[in-house]
Amino acid sequence: MKDLAAFVKVRRKQLDMTQEASAQKAGVALTVTRKIEQGKDSLSLSKVNQVLMMFGKVLVRACLRGLISCERVSLEKCGALPT
Repeated sequence: MKDLAAFVKVRRKQLDMTQEASAQKAGVALTVTRKIEQGKDSLSLSKVNQVLMMFGKVLVRACLRGLISCERVSLEKCGALPT
């Protein structure tokens, strides 16, 4: 979650946005943005993705025949996801 927190914070600052502006643009509560940037791990995947979509990314679960845990996640480009 630390990588996710750092990614969101850095990208938000690159866009010169406050946490409040970021939350409003993503359509989530300010607490969601704050919890993501603090690295909290008790967040809704859909809420995290609402924030990430502002940066053209989504968080997906990886689950390959038991080789890796379904809880492991990776950032993907929105347009690169299989339909």
